[in-house]
Formats: sequence, structure tokens, C-alpha cells
Amino acid sequence: MSLQQDIMTALKEAMKAKDQTALTALRAVKSAILLAQTESGAKEELSEEQELKILQKLVKQRKDSAAIYLEQGREDLAAPELAEAEVINQFLPEAMSEEAITQVVVDTIKKLGAEGMKDMGKVMGAVSQELAGKADGKTISNIVKAKLS
Repeated sequence: MSLQQDIMTALKEAMKAKDQTALTALRAVKSAILLAQTESGAKEELSEEQELKILQKLVKQRKDSAAIYLEQGREDLAAPELAEAEVINQFLPEAMSEEAITQVVVDTIKKLGAEGMKDMGKVMGAVSQELAGKADGKTISNIVKAKLS
């Protein structure tokens, strides 16, 4: 079953359960996927990689919003954002551990023969492509910086 079908099934279940948090999050996901499809002009469904990028973006937006709300002492606004992020997170594959990401980064550095920060772009591109949907870009960036410096 495609991600879009999974989202629709979960949306129906959330409607039946009257779960407003899940409804809001799933409607946002559905909307973002439909928007991406219309922007690409394609009638066929998005690739799995494109769908995962959309989900990661939505989770990141909610976590960033929650962090801003918490900085301003607005826990009442941060809680729904974090709850929505959790609902969306259910559709993402299991995130890799830092050790596994580090191993991929080290292997990529060896394979590319990267030396120093001047090669960070090459390493980031290769690692990000390999770990698409499995690791957060910020985590990858921090590990690459640590290994190249």
C-alpha cells in the first residue's frame, strides 16, 4: 500500500475516533502531498523518496514551531505541535542511530577521498542521498563536520 493510501486510511480512522490532533496532522500531510503532485504536473503518484521528504519537512516544521513556542513560554501552543509531529512520524521509517550514520559518513569519506571542510558539500550530497528518509539532515551535517575537521 502506498503512503498516500496509508494516510487516507489513518485519516478515516481519526475521523471515526474524533481525534482532532491526528485529523489536523493527517490533513496537512494529505494537502502537502496533493500540492506536490500538482506542482510536478504529473498525474501519477509521487515517488516514495519524495513522499518521505514531504513528511520529514512537515515534522521539522512542527518541531521548529514547538521550539519557538517553548522559548516564549507557550507550552499550550507547543504541545499540539509536538503531538502532530508524533502523528506524522508514524509514517516515517525508523530513524538510524548516530553510530550507523557515523559509519555511513566514514565509509563515504573514504570512498570519495575527502580531505577537510572543502569537501563537505560532496560528502553531504552523497550521504544525504544514501540516507534519504532514514536520517535528519542536521544530524548528518554535524557528523560530517566532526569527521572532516
